[in-house]
Formats: sequence, structure tokens, C-alpha cells
Amino acid sequence: MNKKNIAQKLINLRGNKTRDKVALDLNISISALQMYENGQRIPKDEIKVRIAEYYNSTVQDIFFA
Repeated sequence: MNKKNIAQKLINLRGNKTRDKVALDLNISISALQMYENGQRIPKDEIKVRIAEYYNSTVQDIFFA
């Protein structure tokens, strides 16, 4: 699990949406999302599932591919 690759995938998936909007929709803090997108932290499994569902993707594709 490469934090930098995951971070880049999350940024790409977010596209033109603001961090504020995505964090609100995922029910996580903006700072948590920022840390995921900066490669500082990897989300807990339950958040990985929420992120994958939000982006109509899979946990495997985002976090392990």
C-alpha cells in the first residue's frame, strides 16, 4: 500500500469537487481528507469503504491496485 499512489488516486477521484464538499459527504473532517490526499495517513477500513462507494469504485482499486 503506497501512500503517495493512494493520495494521487484520491485527488484524481475528487476532481473539481472541493475538499469541504467531499469531507462533508463522507462524514469525515476536512483535515482527515487532506491527510489522506497528502499521503500522511491511510483511512481506516470503514472509511475506505465509504470512499469507494462515494466514488463508485472498489476499495481494491483505490487502495490496493
